[in-house]
Amino acid sequence: MLRAEMHVLRSGPTLKLEGRLVGEWAEQARSLVTKALVPAGLVVDLTDLSYVDAVGEEVLKWFKSIGAVFIAHGVYVAALGERLRLPLKKEPVGSRIERHHGAAGEISPDRTRAR
Repeated sequence: MLRAEMHVLRSGPTLKLEGRLVGEWAEQARSLVTKALVPAGLVVDLTDLSYVDAVGEEVLKWFKSIGAVFIAHGVYVAALGERLRLPLKKEPVGSRIERHHGAAGEISPDRTRAR
């Protein structure tokens, strides 16, 4: 299963991918970006991908060819990014914490106790 969401952030449009980037799902992720004009400054967040097949790799290479940069935290996606020579975006320190705050049992970035 693949979850793909397009977010418009201050830093630019970001395509967040979660799960398995395979086959028809990978092609649908590409079509999500191409429904309108390809957004300038596209960032593709690979952090929560668990598997990418050959079709998914071709889609990632296509994202690279249109000028996308990538976020890849984690051993699997970092190795994938390196192997495919994807341009990786450097995130400011603390930005990962801010994205994940608010779930039950997690520590808020501005508090020392769990919620």
